[in-house]
Amino acid sequence: QVQLVESGGGLVQPGEALRLSCTASGTFSSIVTMGWYRQAPGKQRELVATITSGGSTNYQDLVKGRFTISRDNAKNTVFLQMNSLKPEDTAVYYCNSIVRRAGTSVQFQYWGQGTQVTVSS
Repeated sequence: QVQLVESGGGLVQPGEALRLSCTASGTFSSIVTMGWYRQAPGKQRELVATITSGGSTNYQDLVKGRFTISRDNAKNTVFLQMNSLKPEDTAVYYCNSIVRRAGTSVQFQYWGQGTQVTVSS
């Protein structure tokens, strides 16, 4: 099993910044990708950003230029720096990780429990 522990959510005003962190622990041989998804009330969960072990990144168009995803491979931790936050960024943000286990090429996907980000004046 893999546990993903998120931190850093909160309430901020429009234009302010937040930094989310997520650390993976448990049984795995390597982490393929880590990333962040979000789900606003009444909407489907959507990708925000992902990063591979090699550092390749992928962003949703609405957050490009405002959000930056980074990763500390040694600590199995992924960060999401969110700048210039807007009310429409309000959502529960979920950490996601795809890992491999020793002795198999099968990949497993795990989710964190989510952290609330609220952008409001």
